[in-house]
Amino acid sequence: MTFRSESSSVPSTVLNDGQTIPSLGFGVFLVEEGDTFGAVTTALETGYRHIDTAAIYGNEAEVGRAIREFGVARDEVYVTTKLWNSEQGYDSTLRAFDASLERLGLDRLDLYLIHWPVAQADRFVDTFRAFQKLKAEGRVTSIGVSNFNRDHLERLIAETGETPALNQIELSPNLVQAELRAFHTEHGIATEAWSPLGRGAALTDPTIAAIAAETGRTPAQVIIRWHLQLGNVVIPKSVTPSRIRENFDVFSFELTDEQVRAITALDSGTRVGPDPAEFTAGLI
Repeated sequence: MTFRSESSSVPSTVLNDGQTIPSLGFGVFLVEEGDTFGAVTTALETGYRHIDTAAIYGNEAEVGRAIREFGVARDEVYVTTKLWNSEQGYDSTLRAFDASLERLGLDRLDLYLIHWPVAQADRFVDTFRAFQKLKAEGRVTSIGVSNFNRDHLERLIAETGETPALNQIELSPNLVQAELRAFHTEHGIATEAWSPLGRGAALTDPTIAAIAAETGRTPAQVIIRWHLQLGNVVIPKSVTPSRIRENFDVFSFELTDEQVRAITALDSGTRVGPDPAEFTAGLI
């Protein structure tokens, strides 16, 4: 993936469909509905123009309200949501998309993702075909997946004839996902990191603490900068205003190649979320 500068301080990643996505976004996973409006408003005030939500998070309505009430132009904010497992299938996907769009209060979506492959249900191919219809109709600009392993991606590409624009996966210094990222690069799929700080586990690592001291930055800023220098799209989340602003302040410094390698070497293959090959929540 390559980067190009926009008018703001946030670079954009060019997707394989020719569209761009801001490389730093704001995630709302595990943000309670009552907290989402304030958190997203603070993120927009800070300068974030990429908001990532999902139907299962239960906060799409507050995400949409925050965007509308903040008053940012629709074409200046990038919105992603995801289809939950129980709604997979061609017709059910189209209905679920309509419901998400209504909750968000938007007339189109920038990026729609299949949240998990749940290959045991054998519906993700038909689901992606529904995504292709939505894209052809101009209701969603880019289509992709989340938590897909290589075998899921290979099947999807072979059976639909289209390569997803992006795969959002768990990725942190403790779970570097080198092989999957290499596959993404080979096929022009953008890598987006969820739980980029390992739900806080990486923040206390001595290597990261040392690099934070060397750079005069916080451990969170160091890790987010590491993601960006690897070429990942990254979506940290917080409900604390000071941390929301801190996580955005990562464009005025760079890590050295040695520092990037040192963080990458922390990879232990440790997940904080479920294994995509086994996760079946929501199946009916």
